[in-house]
Amino acid sequence: MENTSESYDLIVIGSGPGGYVAAIRAAQLRMKVALVEKMPSLGGTCLNIGCIPSKALLESSELFFHLKAHGADHGITVKNIGLDLKKMMERKEKVVKQLIGGVALLLKNNGVRAYTGTGTLLGQGEVEVKNESGGGVLLKASRVLLATGSIPAQLPLLPFDGEFIVSSTEALSFESIPPKLAVIGGGYVGLELGSVWLRLGSEVNIIELMPQILPGMDREVSKFMAMYLKRQGMNLHLATKVKGYTVEKGIVHINAEDSSGKSLEILADRVLVAVGRLPFHQGIGLEKLGILVDEKRGFIQVDDTYQTNVTGIYAIGDLVGDPMLAHKAEEEGIVCVEKFAGIAGHVNYLTIPKVMYTSPEVASVGITEEEAQSEGTEYSSGMFNYRANSRALTMGKQEGFVKVLADRKGDEVRGIHIVGPFASELIGEAVAVMEFGGSAEDIARTVHAHPTLSEAVREAALAVDRRSIHSLPTSHR
Repeated sequence: MENTSESYDLIVIGSGPGGYVAAIRAAQLRMKVALVEKMPSLGGTCLNIGCIPSKALLESSELFFHLKAHGADHGITVKNIGLDLKKMMERKEKVVKQLIGGVALLLKNNGVRAYTGTGTLLGQGEVEVKNESGGGVLLKASRVLLATGSIPAQLPLLPFDGEFIVSSTEALSFESIPPKLAVIGGGYVGLELGSVWLRLGSEVNIIELMPQILPGMDREVSKFMAMYLKRQGMNLHLATKVKGYTVEKGIVHINAEDSSGKSLEILADRVLVAVGRLPFHQGIGLEKLGILVDEKRGFIQVDDTYQTNVTGIYAIGDLVGDPMLAHKAEEEGIVCVEKFAGIAGHVNYLTIPKVMYTSPEVASVGITEEEAQSEGTEYSSGMFNYRANSRALTMGKQEGFVKVLADRKGDEVRGIHIVGPFASELIGEAVAVMEFGGSAEDIARTVHAHPTLSEAVREAALAVDRRSIHSLPTSHR
C-alpha cells in the first residue's frame, strides 16, 4: 500500500443504490465523503448485473413477444419478425453504461471522492483501499458506512459452475437462447428471468419447493399469476424438491421429487438457480473488529440508527435484513446519514413496495390477506378487475386486478395488491396513501383521470364499501 492517507467525515463502502445515495445525501449535508467500490464501474449489483439489465431485457422481450402474439389484434401485420439477441444485449449494456455514467456525474457534482478498489476495515475509523495492481490508500473517517449488498444464494446440490448451473448474473448475458431452461425458485428473480427467455423462445420449467409461486405474496395474487404464466407457456412444478443432477452430453438431467413422492426428471440446457440472496460482507474486516452478524443468514446486526455494535461503523441495505430491495437500501442510507446531521427520520418498513416486472406486472404494499387473518385483524376487502377498466381494454392488457385491504373499524388502508399493466407505477399511490394513514374512503373520494389504469385503484377502494361503480365487488369481508 502506498504511504498515503486521506481524511473524511464519512467513508461509504459499496456504490450500489444504498451506498451512492447515502454518499450524495451526506455530501448535501456538507460532509466530506469518500466512496469505495471494488468493481470497475459504479452502481453495484442493481445497476450492473441486477435490476437495470433485467428490466431492459424484460422490456425488449415483451416488445418482441407482444408484436408476435398480439400485433394482429391491433391491425398491425408484421411478417417474419426476427430476433437479434446480440443487438438486444447491446441495448441492455448501453442502458447500463448510461446510468453508470449518470451515477459518476452525480457523485462528482456533489463533491464525493470515488475510489476503485477493495475496502477493508483496519480499525475503528480506518479503511484500507487496495486496487488490482496492489496499490492503495488508507482512508480515515469518524464514520464508516457499509453498503456492500448481496450475492445470489447457492444450493449445495446445485453449485454454480458458470456454464450449466448459473446465477442471475450469467442468465442476463446468455449468448444464445437456451432451448430448455430450468429455473430453481419461483420468486421474483426466477419468474422475471424465466419470462425473458420464455418470450424469446426457451421452454421454461420453474421448480419451486413451496406449494405456490411468489411465497409470501397475497395468495390470490400468487394463484392468478400461476394461472397466467401457465397460459403463456411456462411450466410450473410446485411443491417440488430437487434431489440432484447429472450432465450428459451437454444436457442437465435434474432429479426432483413432488409432494406425493413421485420422482421427476427435468432436462435443461441451462439451470438458473434463483433461490434468494445472501448479504455480502466477506473480506471487509468484520471479524477483526468484532462486528456482530446474525448466525442464521449472515445479516449484520444494527440498532435503530443503523450502527453496528462497534461505534462509528454503520450498515444498511441487503447487509442488514429483508426485504432485499434497492429502494429500501436507498431509504436506509438517507435516514442513516441524516441522523448524523441531527435530522430526525425513520424508515417505515410497512410501506415498502414490492414489485415483479413480469407481464402482467405485480406490485404489493402492506399486509396480505393471509397476514390479516393470522394476526386477527378485522378487515374489509375490495377488488376490481381490469377487464372493466376502459384504459386496460384499449391497451389490450386487461388481465389482472386491484385488491384493497382496509381496517374494518377505521377504514385505514392496510394493504394494496395489484396485478396488471404498470402495477409498478400504480403502487406509488397506494404507498402515499398508507404513509399518510389514509383510508379506502380517501382513495374513493379522490378524482382519478379518465380513462386511466389508476381508476382501477379507486374502484377497488369503492368496492371495500360495496360501492364500485363500474363492476360488482368480487370480494368483501
